[in-house]
Amino acid sequence: MFYVFDHSMVTGNTKAKPALVPMDLTAGIVHQVDVLFQDGCDHKARVQIFRGSLQLWPSNRGKALRGNATVVSFREFVELETGDCDLYALIWGDPVISAVEVVIQIGLLPKKVIQPMSFEELVKAAAGVE
Repeated sequence: MFYVFDHSMVTGNTKAKPALVPMDLTAGIVHQVDVLFQDGCDHKARVQIFRGSLQLWPSNRGKALRGNATVVSFREFVELETGDCDLYALIWGDPVISAVEVVIQIGLLPKKVIQPMSFEELVKAAAGVE
């Protein structure tokens, strides 16, 4: 499954007043994250993605993803459990940036698809133990 969340930048989306974009997901493993910066963002649009109060991406706290006519794309392995599936993005830019779009795409699959066997099950299977 891929989820898509988009936000059109407006001049009011500043660091002091970032847009909060809720990302309601289902339980599973986040395996892919793509953040698309439309041409015209000029590295002035910034994106941080959170789970509760924990900044997930980028991993270095307080920093933000940026780009221009760019897709920031990376593989991931973050487990989301039922009742704890809500992520959100903070998106902001310089006070003059507007009329450009930022698109966040999240790839999510069930854990059994990503990890069909636990480590213990794999060791038992390799040893021929039932």
